[in-house]
Amino acid sequence: MIDPGSLIWLIFLFYLIMAPQLQFRQLQITRGRLLKKLSEKRGSAIVTLIHRQESLGFFGIPFYRFINIEDSEDVLRAIRSVPDDKPIDLVIHTPGGLVLAASQIARALKGHKGEVRVIIPHYAMSGGTLIALASDKIIMDENAVLGPIDPQLGKYPAPSILRAIEKKGAEKMDDETLILADVAEKSINQVRDFVYWLLKDKYGEDKAKELSQVLTEGRWTHDYPITVEEAKALGLDVSTDVPEEVYLLMRLYPQPTRLRQPSVEFSPAPLGGGKKAEEV
Repeated sequence: MIDPGSLIWLIFLFYLIMAPQLQFRQLQITRGRLLKKLSEKRGSAIVTLIHRQESLGFFGIPFYRFINIEDSEDVLRAIRSVPDDKPIDLVIHTPGGLVLAASQIARALKGHKGEVRVIIPHYAMSGGTLIALASDKIIMDENAVLGPIDPQLGKYPAPSILRAIEKKGAEKMDDETLILADVAEKSINQVRDFVYWLLKDKYGEDKAKELSQVLTEGRWTHDYPITVEEAKALGLDVSTDVPEEVYLLMRLYPQPTRLRQPSVEFSPAPLGGGKKAEEV
């Protein structure tokens, strides 16, 4: 017979194990309902590519997610399931990731016969920008950003490697650096050619060449935020009519819950002016 003390401990352990699973399952159900509502409202298939910081293991060690091959496989599977005549809305929130994976997703989106719209509530950097360029329409929040798509080789931007060679001279570089420069040049050309291919049908050959050059040449740091205004100035076709459901959806992809003071809190403004706030 189990004594009451042991039973309490068993219940507590069961709660520790099952509570996160039950919460996640409820979150999935709520997401599914919201995605269905958004799909019906826009008459499209909804696909999400959302990367958040997640916790790893018992100690809650954070790690960051990026666009990887598993993502490309899942998105390609989703795209294949959509009828040719049905639009696709891709909600994307990502810092970027593997060029291979992002290129596969971009190619599949460009190949879809129905309209493709990429919706960016907060940011789509690097590979996320590459994917956005494959769409028929980029829809961004007024404060959302894109990013440059210059290739990165390890911890160095490919354009910066080439500029270092130009400034110092190839004769002063070791063989490993020269090999790295050769790979850097190839990677820039490959990404630039791919961006040109993505854009030429929509923007024309001259504009496509200009945009592919600007976005890959290393004009900015790799994390430089390209705002809506800058994107429009570059010539990208960008609108800001993000559906309200997308913002609600983002709230259903929370950061890991930890016992810590939240970084951001807010209180809605009182109705009817500021007098009420002063009386509280």
